[in-house]
Amino acid sequence: MDNIVLCGFMGSGKTVVGKELAKILGVKFVDTDELIEKEQGVAIKAIFAIHGEDYFRDLEYEVCKKIPEMKGVVVSTGGGAMTFERNVEAVKQGSKIVFLDASFDVICERIGDNTTRPLFQDREKAKKLYDERKEKYLSAADFVINGDMGARKTAMQIADIFR
Repeated sequence: MDNIVLCGFMGSGKTVVGKELAKILGVKFVDTDELIEKEQGVAIKAIFAIHGEDYFRDLEYEVCKKIPEMKGVVVSTGGGAMTFERNVEAVKQGSKIVFLDASFDVICERIGDNTTRPLFQDREKAKKLYDERKEKYLSAADFVINGDMGARKTAMQIADIFR
């Protein structure tokens, strides 16, 4: 089985759906943000604050280059990961990318007033970022799934594609 790499905006359900999908398929779940935090020993928010976004994106790229070495896993990527061509090219080797296309309103409901998301502190800026990234997600994706559904239903739809 190819790796299944989930992409989408923050709050689109990549982690929750990814864990559910991995359980359904009986495979390992990997979260790129968790890998970065584990390697660096600090939270993503701290990496952004201390080193800036460019430094974080370089760390993210290094993790993306390791995904093809993993076999038959479900991977949740950070919200910006698949907006960079170098990351898309790195993961496409032995992986299929699934875009969880959640509406901005649903994302706002899910995130609420969550202050742990560095790029979601200002709703107007977040909406602009959402609009900018959507085209990039669509061009990176092998499959597009409605991300407004519950995690279980979304995971089942993705599982049906890969069975």
